[in-house]
Amino acid sequence: MHDDPNATCPVARALDLIGDRWSLLIVRDAFDGVHRFSDFQRSLGMSRSMLSQRLQALQASGVLVQQPAADGGRYQDYVLTPKGQALFTLVVALRQWGEAFLFAEDEPRSQLVALADGQPLAPLLPRNRDGQVLDAVATCVVKPTA
Repeated sequence: MHDDPNATCPVARALDLIGDRWSLLIVRDAFDGVHRFSDFQRSLGMSRSMLSQRLQALQASGVLVQQPAADGGRYQDYVLTPKGQALFTLVVALRQWGEAFLFAEDEPRSQLVALADGQPLAPLLPRNRDGQVLDAVATCVVKPTA
C-alpha cells in the first residue's frame, strides 16, 4: 500500500471537507443569513436526508454549530463558527471567478456589495507579504520531504 500523494496538500484536504457542491452552497447560504434547516432546504431544493447529512458533516468538521434559535423559538439555528467564517474569502473568490467567466456581460446575476457604500467588492488577488500582486508563475509549492 502506498501513501496518498495528496496527503500533504492543503487544497486536497479542504476539498475533502467542503469540496462538494452542497456543502459550499450551505456555507454560502449561511453567509446570506440562512440558519434553519427548513430555510436551507427551501433555498437549496435538496432532499432532507442529503441536507441532514451535509449539515452533520459541516458540524463534525467544526464549520457550523447548532445553537438555540436567536428568536427564542423551539428550533435550532445553524451558525458558522470562526472556522466557517474563514471560508468567506473562498466564497468571494468563487463568486468573482463565476462573475468573470460564467455569465454573459448583460446576463442578470446576484451581486455581492459592501454594506457601507453599496459597491461591489474589489477583485481578490493573491499578494506577497509586501502587497505585490502575484500570478501563478510567480509562485511554487514547496512539498515536505520524507
